[in-house]
Amino acid sequence: MKLPVRQRPATAPPGLVGTARVERRTRNLLPRLRPGDLAVLDHLDMDRATAQALVDSGVAAVINASPMISGRYANLGPQVLADAGVLLVDGIGTDGLSAIRDGARIRVHEGSVHVGDELVATGHEVDGDDVRAQMDQARVGMATQLETFMHNSSEFLRREEDLLLHGRGLPKPSTRIAGRAVVVVVAGHEHERELAAIRPFLREQQPVLIGVERGAEVLREAGFRPDIVVLDARVDEAERPSVKTLRAARDVVLRIDRGGDRSATEQLERLGVRPLRLESGATPEDAALILADACDASLVVGVGMHATIEEFLDRQRPGLASTYLTRLKVGPRLVDATAVPHLYSGRVRPRHLYLVMLAGLVALAAAISVTPVGGEWRDSLQSALADLVHTLVVTVPLVLNVQGPFS
Repeated sequence: MKLPVRQRPATAPPGLVGTARVERRTRNLLPRLRPGDLAVLDHLDMDRATAQALVDSGVAAVINASPMISGRYANLGPQVLADAGVLLVDGIGTDGLSAIRDGARIRVHEGSVHVGDELVATGHEVDGDDVRAQMDQARVGMATQLETFMHNSSEFLRREEDLLLHGRGLPKPSTRIAGRAVVVVVAGHEHERELAAIRPFLREQQPVLIGVERGAEVLREAGFRPDIVVLDARVDEAERPSVKTLRAARDVVLRIDRGGDRSATEQLERLGVRPLRLESGATPEDAALILADACDASLVVGVGMHATIEEFLDRQRPGLASTYLTRLKVGPRLVDATAVPHLYSGRVRPRHLYLVMLAGLVALAAAISVTPVGGEWRDSLQSALADLVHTLVVTVPLVLNVQGPFS
């Protein structure tokens, strides 16, 4: 008699399995990502803002056709992804990117990408140690990047001299800004924590609130209504704030490249929003700062925007020069949101005054009690209190007994 052979269950192949979301441009990929997806993209020198957006979307892995750290400068994005525990695969190339179908179920193991049993792309896996080592090497090339940066800054100043130095071409918002504090909110790194830290300042000072693109939604989600919304005409409609947010704002400023068409303006007008046009090569967040400064704001607080050398080089965008020169123009009016809790302790509230008055009365009573007059007052008070206690203890029970419980 032949006994049946017991088959062993097949061992699952090693690696991380998930749904591939493929898009060459990271900006177009971000809205489609869901928790657990494997993001397949082509992003040279991953910056921190993009990396944080990928982390917030909940991706399990990032598979990049280009190097995440090319060595030109020490970009901050790969460290953000590595610290968040996201699997990083670098350098699969354009052929590997084309071989992975969007929506396919793929498996990633030791830098190799498989669809079923088929190997479709090969790169190399990057961990936290690799990122730190490459960052140290990339910092050597920072001097070259600074030279390029300064050249771009001088060119930008030449093109935007009238706007930066004289405020020509700026729209006039209906929101009153002169003499008031202004808070500019950008959906950047740690914007939620910074906004929460300055809540007392927002509640008590009631500054003008300017939301830059998605920063307007950040304000609404935090329970505030933006007074001004600044948009970029080049940004896709899907990435803009909701129509409800735009309509609730007093002013909507649309930044347009010089000589740009009116298509973005017409789109907003069809939604019932009449934007103010600002033709400039500055970025939307820089346009918001320039507008606040030109309207004579008493103070400008920036939420979600930082301006260290690493941040400048990390962004690697055409508007980098405008960020540098705008901060020079705004100068002493601009304060980072992280500094506000250290500089602003809040208004004096009524309960604070009551506590001071109570402490003063206690101190005054203590001082009077040690004088002869105070001693007489103390003795008289003690005698009066003793008589009152005697009355309550003796007289009240007698009255109750005479009246009876049902009288």
